[in-house]
Amino acid sequence: MMLNKALEYTIAYLLLGGNLGNREENLEHAISLIGTNIGKLEAISSVYETAAWGKNDQPFFLNQAVAVKTSLPALQVLESALNIEQTLGRIRKEKWGERLIDIDLIFFGNEVIDIENRLQVPHPQMQFRKFVMAPLAEIVPQMIHPILGKTVLDIYENITDELAVRKL
Repeated sequence: MMLNKALEYTIAYLLLGGNLGNREENLEHAISLIGTNIGKLEAISSVYETAAWGKNDQPFFLNQAVAVKTSLPALQVLESALNIEQTLGRIRKEKWGERLIDIDLIFFGNEVIDIENRLQVPHPQMQFRKFVMAPLAEIVPQMIHPILGKTVLDIYENITDELAVRKL
């Protein structure tokens, strides 16, 4: 007789962004595909218009954070996100360059993951980027960053990033 083992779930927090094409539609398509391919959508932030970070001679981005309940391991969530980007037409030309869609894995539950040249979670630059922290603070303000020991809201409220971020 086999015993049914309950599936293990983790909440993955993803940041979506893009500054080419129909930005709103690209976010909507990405969120739909995340729900189909990664797991159950638990929370979706407002859309934020943000200045480009790292390479500012390009159009403003739209960014949005999502929480998704998934049974997939973190590396498979990343692979699924990359596949979604490719499905939606993302072409990687240059670091921090223009893009139709970008999907980053920011948190995977409260896990700390470092798979050399593949995946670092929590995202190692999140605490320096207002465009990441603003939508994340909206959907999970009290989550504790497992390395910094601070809440998402506290990180956001004390960020030194001066780039424009505007909630739409």
